[in-house]
Amino acid sequence: MYRAPRGTSDILPEEQGYWHYIEASARAMAQRFGYGQMNTPIFEQSSLFIRGVGQGTDIVEKEMYSFDDRGGDPLTLRPEGTAPICRAYLEHGMRNLPQPVRLYYFAPAFRYERPQAGRFRQHHQFGVEALGDGDPSVDAEMIEMAWQLMKGLGLKDLTLLVNSIGDAQCRPDYLKHLKDYYTPLTTQLCQDCKERLERNPLRLLDCKQPTCIALKQDAPQTVDHLCSECHDHWQKLLSYLQTLDVPFQVEPRLVRGLDYYTRTVFEIHPAKEGAQSALCAGGRYDGLIQELEGPPTPGIGFAAGMERMVLNLKRQGVPVQGENLVKAVVAYLGDDAKQTAISLASNLRNGGVGAILTPAGRSLRSQMRYANSLGIPYALILGEDEMKNESVIIRDMAHGEQQEVPMQKAVEELVRLIAS
Repeated sequence: MYRAPRGTSDILPEEQGYWHYIEASARAMAQRFGYGQMNTPIFEQSSLFIRGVGQGTDIVEKEMYSFDDRGGDPLTLRPEGTAPICRAYLEHGMRNLPQPVRLYYFAPAFRYERPQAGRFRQHHQFGVEALGDGDPSVDAEMIEMAWQLMKGLGLKDLTLLVNSIGDAQCRPDYLKHLKDYYTPLTTQLCQDCKERLERNPLRLLDCKQPTCIALKQDAPQTVDHLCSECHDHWQKLLSYLQTLDVPFQVEPRLVRGLDYYTRTVFEIHPAKEGAQSALCAGGRYDGLIQELEGPPTPGIGFAAGMERMVLNLKRQGVPVQGENLVKAVVAYLGDDAKQTAISLASNLRNGGVGAILTPAGRSLRSQMRYANSLGIPYALILGEDEMKNESVIIRDMAHGEQQEVPMQKAVEELVRLIAS
């Protein structure tokens, strides 16, 4: 039997209510903050991610789905959403628009990872990016939007973590202190972190191995090694978050797993802790567009995992109204009635009412059970008497009440019942 590839999942009809709920909430939130939707291709040139995300990251070294197309061009399925947005910003001359340019997107992403709860090889993201303004007020806006989205979904017991990891001016000094701390502890590091110590020391703080998590508790803190500009940016951000009444915790060893991040980084976690518990995460990436051969352009954004949001909505028992667009089932007895039933179902749909025909060859009782099993609120019944009278019975399935109406009035009456 064929099955979905490992690390992927089918989103079944009964799950769609959660997805539509999140998408509608996220879209409304982004638009209230002045963001417009942007869609980018599902694959890009591989070099976009190699240069943008960084050679020393797990994404580039271990997780990208890359291939040469039939023309020999190296392409990669999108592992994250920010680099493609920055590429589009450059390609379409968005730097000539009023800044910052505010964009949001819904997109699948692909990473070859070890599948586990909340982590898939194909997952889906809601992402937001603001490009062209480095003021800390934009950082506060971004964090407030992420926080309001999670709260607006009905999720409770959330924790917002924030930190500043400095920039190209002050980070070298911090990395020196970080290496000085970890070098005597090399034998206690996991194999990946032994390599990170030489090539990408900041990533030591992002390791999810228990032994490495314990070691980082006494590691130097990034906020203690900020240059004056980064320190000023950081202090203003904290004051703006307090003004906005957004509750936060400073986590001085919080970093992100991608090389392009600078200054502000943040994550939102649910009550259930775990290595993969972050509902959304993001930060500032002021050097990314320049790395992609564009002019110096500040930027900040976040991405929220759709699967993780669905998982936590279920865990917390947040009620989400499922969508049942079918409001009526047309039941019939006999071949003559079937012909009329087919026409009636079509007239209902043309009149704006979702309607389906019951399966052929069933008794009336079986047809009513069929309607109940699908949760359809109304049944329209055609039998011999109704055919003679050119009428139809409309039955309220929840209350068992029914009425007989002229056939030509059936659509009008059902629309009235649904509205009431």
